[in-house]
Amino acid sequence: MSTSTVEKDYSYNTAKLWQVGFFTLNNTSTNLHMFILGFVSYYATGIAGLAVMLISTILMATRVFDGLIDPTIGYIIDKTESKFGKFRPLIILGNIISAGTIIAVYSVTHLLPEALQLVFFVGMLVINKIGYSLQTSVTKAAQSALTNNPKQRPLYAIFDGIYNVGVFTGGQIFVSSYLMAKHGEFNMALFTELNSFGLILAGVFAILAVIGISEKDRKEYYGLAEETTETKLRDYWPVIKGNRPLQMLSLSASMDKLATSLLRQPVVVVMLFGILLGDYALSGTMGLITIIPTLLITFFGVAIARKTGLKKAYVTSAWVGLLSLVSLVAFFLIIDNPTTISLTNIGFTTILFIVLYAAAVGFASLPTTLVVPMIADVSDYETAKSGRYVPGMMGTIFSFVDQLVSSLAPTIVGAVVAMIGFTSAFPEVGDPLTQPLLMATLALAFGLPALGLVISVIAMKFYKLDAKKMEEIQTGIAAIKEKAKQKGDSVAG
Repeated sequence: MSTSTVEKDYSYNTAKLWQVGFFTLNNTSTNLHMFILGFVSYYATGIAGLAVMLISTILMATRVFDGLIDPTIGYIIDKTESKFGKFRPLIILGNIISAGTIIAVYSVTHLLPEALQLVFFVGMLVINKIGYSLQTSVTKAAQSALTNNPKQRPLYAIFDGIYNVGVFTGGQIFVSSYLMAKHGEFNMALFTELNSFGLILAGVFAILAVIGISEKDRKEYYGLAEETTETKLRDYWPVIKGNRPLQMLSLSASMDKLATSLLRQPVVVVMLFGILLGDYALSGTMGLITIIPTLLITFFGVAIARKTGLKKAYVTSAWVGLLSLVSLVAFFLIIDNPTTISLTNIGFTTILFIVLYAAAVGFASLPTTLVVPMIADVSDYETAKSGRYVPGMMGTIFSFVDQLVSSLAPTIVGAVVAMIGFTSAFPEVGDPLTQPLLMATLALAFGLPALGLVISVIAMKFYKLDAKKMEEIQTGIAAIKEKAKQKGDSVAG
């Protein structure tokens, strides 16, 4: 048997399919928390009575705080070792903190004296970000322990793509078609019902994620196992400074995240569907219509990733998403009456909108899913390069840049709508469509997301971890572990 054959036999740590599926639910759990907090601006301005720009600034500041604490969270993950493993305790702790503060924000803020509302609101959001970061950072860090098989790592994207349809599409349908129809507006009854369903589901998903990672949450799957170089706090800056793939992936993915964050901002959805198209319920229906195309796009991207590597799939999807967003801007500038887009009277305009919108949402969102296993590739690159196993730091440095950039989404939305006169309240369903509101909607929904993807594609030109390079890395790591194993066996003998 040749050396290369032996290397390929032992170089891959492969998980069971159900383990990948269960662990991916950790990201779904945190996405549910993010989805629920996406409506907090309507609670804060409509019920608690806080100002639009103030809330937009606070939401940006808390996301920046989230990014600032991420390196500390990464250090905690890298140094955590317990009888329950490195990752499982942090999933549970993070979920409890995040869920508890969401309940407090929506249930208590408006009941407090006016002088205390802002302080309490900010305080709860800050604590929420600590819990959220603990749980979501594990999603990225534990990928390196779950599997290093290049045919299997991309499968995360399939599970995450399917689950995200449930969270973002199903959630939007639930809010726009059920909760809004039942309650008539964003009121306390609506928020209470949304939180009850969302937080219970998020808790169940967190438990399933713990089950999924349990078998792999052991030292033998951490980097070079016993051969891993010890990393002290002072070593982190040289690691970050010398890891070019981490730098480029962080920049690219953060711009892609900003693009998708703008697309999904509840205020932007209201402006696009509730005002420009004149049918807010259509947002939920469109989500339902685009489920199959979105899943097909995900399967297509994963097929490319399994055949030619994660980088190729990432760049291809970003390009198609970019072209689709640009086409949507042109589409709305050309058509005379956007309200003719209707499922009750389907014509060429409606069909073209559905096709372009499905392509934009599906392809622009795919890189944010593919990037999670790519962070594991970056972590393995560092292990092969320096012998250090720091997946927590790899994931949270990525999150640090990601949070700093994507935190701009609510602030950008608030600034744009304030510029066209919405200073005391956000645009609401049924507001008249003016020319400034039309241009603001197109800029927020499609124009600025397209610009984000342009930067994303440029950054990926400097990311060198393609399929060939990753095969070299995994073979090198496996060889070191096998050599250490043989040395240990000979000493024991």
